[in-house]
Amino acid sequence: MATHPNPQAHPASDPGGLPAPVAGALSPPASPVKILIIDAVPANRQAIREALADSHYTLFEPENTSEAIAALSLYRVDLVIVGVTAPEIGGVEFCRTLKKASATRFVPIFVTTPVDDPDQEVAALEAGADAFLVAPLRPRVFRARVEASLRQKAIIDSLDDSETVLFSLAQSVEERDPGLGQHCQRLALMAAAMGVALGLPGEDIYTLQRGGYLHDIGKIAIPDKILFKAAPLTREEWEIMKSHTVRGERICSSTRSLAPVLPIIRHHHERWDGTGYPDGLRGEQIPLFARILQLPDIYDALTTPRPYKPALTADQALALIREEAKRGWRDPKLVELFADIMPSFRTPSPADLSQISLHALAESIERYRRSAQRKNQLREILQNKVHTI
Repeated sequence: MATHPNPQAHPASDPGGLPAPVAGALSPPASPVKILIIDAVPANRQAIREALADSHYTLFEPENTSEAIAALSLYRVDLVIVGVTAPEIGGVEFCRTLKKASATRFVPIFVTTPVDDPDQEVAALEAGADAFLVAPLRPRVFRARVEASLRQKAIIDSLDDSETVLFSLAQSVEERDPGLGQHCQRLALMAAAMGVALGLPGEDIYTLQRGGYLHDIGKIAIPDKILFKAAPLTREEWEIMKSHTVRGERICSSTRSLAPVLPIIRHHHERWDGTGYPDGLRGEQIPLFARILQLPDIYDALTTPRPYKPALTADQALALIREEAKRGWRDPKLVELFADIMPSFRTPSPADLSQISLHALAESIERYRRSAQRKNQLREILQNKVHTI
């Protein structure tokens, strides 16, 4: 990849303006901040490069919004600067697209324009732009805005790190019981596929995927002697086991980005007739996402062999789920939807499951990801449009 180091860059500071690690420190150096610039006018891109000339930033300069989306799917971009007349869909619509996508909603976006137009400014801010800048840019003010936005993004990224810790905890629950295999991954894919079939927006499908991984995180607090007991649980042990729903909700409640997932964690064992736990919710009182997730959860449990039972076939599992719907335990409409798409889950082929995963992310930026060959092609396109300054 062609890069152009700037001899005037300050090695003593990182991209966010913080002191660099002391020489010999154990922590690795910070990775370069990546900024995406989409503007049809070469002079505008040049002005931005000159304004940022004293900073350690890697600049991507795709020719149009399609290439920009490709860059976003290939690289972790920290800031987007887009002109209102960006080729193809324009800067405002491009901003709106990124702010709607779960993968890029927190990336700061500056919209630039050569004309001070209040209507354009309102449109950009309503689309989610973090700043609306009129050319010619004032370099010092522009740099200050960039640095402030990057500091804010660093804070958000640190919150994402806490979410990563929770996902690691959830994974450890699965690892405690090797018999589960990739239970959480399968649930995430099946629940997301149901969301696609229901026509849910990408944000909701993303929530279903995260719920698949986190729904049983509360089991980290359940003693092994209860969690893995082969014999029937006593009444006291069963109450402890049921508490994994509220324990899981409590574990994740301090992470604001997981707020949409909490109803899944707490309510995925409720029953349509109100006989479930922890709150005895009935019918549509049970959150939709929890009702969706419980069906693949049951299906996967039935079709997975356990020390105390053999695995059922797909047809046997579906028949049992339908029987539970007749008994009033499951949402009958969702059960039939699950039955319609169940053939997608009959094969253990990872390739098939990956297709479900990509489809489930249809409304997010992940849908722009392509095969390895396509990614290589995109890298070649972008190679000559990247500068390190």
